[in-house]
Amino acid sequence: MEEAHALLARLARIEALDRDGAAPELLLPELRALVGEAEAWARRERDPRAEAAARTCADACRQPDLERHLALPAG
Repeated sequence: MEEAHALLARLARIEALDRDGAAPELLLPELRALVGEAEAWARRERDPRAEAAARTCADACRQPDLERHLALPAG
């Protein structure tokens, strides 16, 4: 249940940042953290489909050229 609460809290932070017009370089770390929390939740729930979805998102977030595609400074 702790993982679900962490996910919901992270989503609320992301929504608030987005609503306030936050720059992508502020949103991307939050989105990456959300993916990590989603992976933890999927493992705890032992849901193969959720695990696969979270893994796909994590793989996308680890792409070395992600910042370039988003026009963000690498970091």
